[in-house]
Amino acid sequence: MKSYTEYLTFNTQKRRELVRITDKVKEAVEKSGVKEGLCLVSSMHLTSAVIVQDDEEGLHEDIWEWLERLAPFREDYKHHRTGEDNGDAHLKNLLTHLQVVLPITEGKLDLGPWQEIFYAEFDGQRPKRVIIKIIGL
Repeated sequence: MKSYTEYLTFNTQKRRELVRITDKVKEAVEKSGVKEGLCLVSSMHLTSAVIVQDDEEGLHEDIWEWLERLAPFREDYKHHRTGEDNGDAHLKNLLTHLQVVLPITEGKLDLGPWQEIFYAEFDGQRPKRVIIKIIGL
């Protein structure tokens, strides 16, 4: 059994941003030397997420509208009593999830034809990390 770990760091220009990271994850899989196994890609922050979706601009706009409808930015979240202003970002994380687990087959990330991996930032403009953990044979 082999294991490999790599960290990605993001400091987005905007507070909310979608960053395509498919190529970086594929590179990590190649570096790992794992031929058959699993690749975990996980945000290390509760105000961001990792998602697998189509890389299509209209869909990205739909995703942001959907998230804002379900977890809108508001000033009256109880979480804001701590001095923070990112209650909506925590809720958006719950809707999209922290991490994804992806298959590795014959040494390659085994994605469907339209699947791309994205880092979804809901409270950016400061350094945040994503861990890539690969295990297998």
